[in-house]
Amino acid sequence: MLNEGVGSWAYRRVRSGGQRTAITFRDESWSYAQLADRVTRLAHVLRGLGVGRGDRVALSSMNHPSYLEGLFAAGLLGAIFVPLNARLTAPETAFSLRDSAASVLIHSAGVSEVAADAAEQATTPHRIVVDGAPDAGAVGYEQAIAEVGAERIDESVRHDDPCFIMYTSGTTGRPKGVVLTHGNIVFTAMNAVVDLDLVSDEVALVCAPLFHTAALDFVALPTLLKGGTVHIEEGFDAERVLTVIERTGVTYMFGVATMFDALSEHPNWTSTDLSSIRRVIVAAAPVPPRTLRTYTDRGIKMCQGYGLTETGPGALVLTPDQVERKLGTAGVPHVFTDVRVVDSDGEPAGAGERGEIQICGPNVMREYWNRPDATAEAFTDGRWFRSGDVGVADEDGFVTIVDRMKDMIISGGENVYPAEVEAAILELAGVAGCAVFGVADDKWGEVGRAVVTLAEGAELSAADIGELLEGRLARYKIPKSFVVVDEIPRNASGKIRKNELRERYAA
Repeated sequence: MLNEGVGSWAYRRVRSGGQRTAITFRDESWSYAQLADRVTRLAHVLRGLGVGRGDRVALSSMNHPSYLEGLFAAGLLGAIFVPLNARLTAPETAFSLRDSAASVLIHSAGVSEVAADAAEQATTPHRIVVDGAPDAGAVGYEQAIAEVGAERIDESVRHDDPCFIMYTSGTTGRPKGVVLTHGNIVFTAMNAVVDLDLVSDEVALVCAPLFHTAALDFVALPTLLKGGTVHIEEGFDAERVLTVIERTGVTYMFGVATMFDALSEHPNWTSTDLSSIRRVIVAAAPVPPRTLRTYTDRGIKMCQGYGLTETGPGALVLTPDQVERKLGTAGVPHVFTDVRVVDSDGEPAGAGERGEIQICGPNVMREYWNRPDATAEAFTDGRWFRSGDVGVADEDGFVTIVDRMKDMIISGGENVYPAEVEAAILELAGVAGCAVFGVADDKWGEVGRAVVTLAEGAELSAADIGELLEGRLARYKIPKSFVVVDEIPRNASGKIRKNELRERYAA
């Protein structure tokens, strides 16, 4: 085959077991042969819309098999897949469409209003509606793939070609597109396969969003690479997930701490048969010790992981055989990845000393889309990606995540960048100044709190500000509390003193 990329995986898996079940969703299932057929047909649909090498194909939906079909179909053509957060507003979606210059937007019927508005704002010419009837100006996904041929496509795609662009909010207030190549995805998947001992009879549960790298690159794709079955849930519901684990014999899943807490706190927790689970991965936010203990007491190996969208996401992992010995750490570097902890001078930090976590390896992104300045700033020595997170390694090399150098808020597994939220608040009439930071929350781990100053004569209340942000930001980005003050403390250069704000207003 000419295609060495991820798009060829469906074809390659058929050669060694086409009748094995690849995907289950709701009450349907796809064999690897059926998956290859559907992917091929979707690629023909996209080609008919003018999509070719290097063109961008975006998708916005709750969890659905079309995420995997869209990724593979784009990969067959040498095109670039752009998975979008289905919770974004029309202006936020339009930004990503415009920035990536996507020529096609595949979206679920459930987000048609937002998608149509965003596509119009971004002048995205084509829309395909999945999981429901198409609106005017769009075509139906199932009808479209049924009406085209299924002749195999074999374009030349190499490991250094872009595979997809994953948007992550940036500290400048605008999202940045993380470009992950086919080679990045191959090595990310292999990191999971090797370090987590994934095998061909895995039943992987995907209930975290497929528009994030963890569910897509670290659960779904490694499982399909090994020939296992990916069970897709549209979203997370504790009772439903417990039922699915017992009924389908789930062996592997990923979640954030709040998801695993919701499972263990559900009334069905003690009565559900969880014996099929071989390991679960928890990441995206610091994990409370009580969560780790709860799963260990139940005999479930809870493996902590650490990484970023820019690293595909895997960087560190606590493998199943080390869980009991090093519980609470994020583990050691993946087999194909290198991680170091450095001090403020860029020198290696000693055991027990805090420093910045830096990552390099074939899983680390190529660049930020159309952002050479941000790309250069993100790397040191032209090789090591600067995470902006603080870690400390013990004498055995196991790293514990202790703090963040950046101000990013992780709320229920979603990354929220204060600069983006501050920019939206400052657009509101009557707002003079704003600073956003994270505060502890029992349910979500962290939520945003905004400290705001008002223009002279303005009479905005905290409730007014929250209401005005509806429709401007996804709901998970809107701060859960607002404090109106007379002055925001700043240093001599005008930079906001967020540490001082936390001391005053975090309680």
